[in-house]
Amino acid sequence: MTHTTELQQGLSQLKLELSDAQIDLLDRYLALLAKWNQTYNLTAVREEKRMVSYHLLDSLSLVPHLDGGSRLLDVGSGGGMPGIPAAIARPDLQVVLLDSNHKKTTFLRQVVVELGLPNVQVMTERVEAYQPEQKFDRITSRAFSELAEFVKLTRHLLAEQGQYVAMKGVYPYEEIALLPQGTVVSEVLPVTVPGLDAERHLVRMRLEGVGAQ
Repeated sequence: MTHTTELQQGLSQLKLELSDAQIDLLDRYLALLAKWNQTYNLTAVREEKRMVSYHLLDSLSLVPHLDGGSRLLDVGSGGGMPGIPAAIARPDLQVVLLDSNHKKTTFLRQVVVELGLPNVQVMTERVEAYQPEQKFDRITSRAFSELAEFVKLTRHLLAEQGQYVAMKGVYPYEEIALLPQGTVVSEVLPVTVPGLDAERHLVRMRLEGVGAQ
């Protein structure tokens, strides 16, 4: 099975309808990730074939849960997951990829240029020091930190009525129990990622009295 066929089948299972042009962009992103990973160590998954499920489809499983948002922040974006696949699938969404690692953001900027992604901005910054002109109505991360630390470091970036959509593996009972006061867990959704034999969950959260630091 080719990468494109596996991707198309996975998209069908995720009930995502993407154009041929969008699928081509995802294929090109995968090729860049595999190429740069040889020297930049962007991901522990080194086989390009495994990257389809582990990175593309895993990231794209977030997309159906971004409805209602217009600005997405991907914290600790690393090799661009889930932000770049989400930006390709949702060109109407303004996406900021935030990472403090210069090598990784160099790669991310190259991806944005080569793929021509006008809705993506890359920032090399520590999250606690990042002060954008406009806050975000959706904030996500895939492998940044535990939930309590994630909320603590990003609460100044969440817009009024904004939501966290954190990507996790097994159901994070202990992490949820340690969330700071004022953090409301709206729902924890089990997610099935095509081709990935592992548990995945999305944790949707909001803050009471957002704006109060």
